[in-house]
Amino acid sequence: MANDDRAEDPLDDFDARTIELDGVARRVYVSGQGPGVIVMAEMPGISPDVARFARWVRQAGFTVYMPSLFGRDGAHPRAEEGLAIMRRACISAEFHALAGRGSSPVTRWLRALARFAHRECGGAGVGAVGMCFTGNFALAMMLEPAVLAPVLAQPSLPLDDPAALESDAGELAAVRERLERDDLAVLAYRFDGDRHCRAERFAAYATALGPRFVARVLPDDAARRDPPPFFSEVVGCAHSVFTAHLVDVEGSPTRRAFVEVIAFLRERLWGPAPFAPETVI
Repeated sequence: MANDDRAEDPLDDFDARTIELDGVARRVYVSGQGPGVIVMAEMPGISPDVARFARWVRQAGFTVYMPSLFGRDGAHPRAEEGLAIMRRACISAEFHALAGRGSSPVTRWLRALARFAHRECGGAGVGAVGMCFTGNFALAMMLEPAVLAPVLAQPSLPLDDPAALESDAGELAAVRERLERDDLAVLAYRFDGDRHCRAERFAAYATALGPRFVARVLPDDAARRDPPPFFSEVVGCAHSVFTAHLVDVEGSPTRRAFVEVIAFLRERLWGPAPFAPETVI
């Protein structure tokens, strides 16, 4: 039985700001010091596990910007409500959940958020971490020069074609050209048996982006066995590397993956005068 007895997260250690960019206002939870990192929640929203990940990034020496894109902020992902949120997102004009439609329109606003975060925080640039429904958003944000460190955690769009990518050919070509020109890389994570982000998708990324797409595939038995109900009853497989299926034990494969992400962000974002971080969780 999945664990369903934890309290919802009030997120009261974040500054809940309304940020208007390109004529669109969204709530963004901001906290920390150091270079900016955009943390985009997985479906069905900013859960306590997503917030925990953001706090760890903050503690490692970064300013976290966590936009509210769908769902109830701070809520535990229960099955019925999570399904309803996912259905609404799939028909929203802001998201392209199916193959052949290109990147979701919301990525334009997210690129503007990256520029905004870079102006506020300084540093060499901004990181972007996308998860599940938002996984490919971190790649689409590479069209913004401020984004230097994209992390794709179990990118799950499009939902209807496991070998397809949300980005169209033109966007992928532009991203690959930038990766090579600016000597950048993309970090990507998935569990081996993930039915929603399969090996075919990572193979397609590798073909499109070449060796600068750095894939990490974790064994299924490294996943937490009692995730919240949405993940046990709807997702139904090892899926969320840094949140619902992360095993919060020192030395676990998921914690080692998180440490690698922090090292990647530090290398790319601190620049010639590193910020002084707190201890990594």
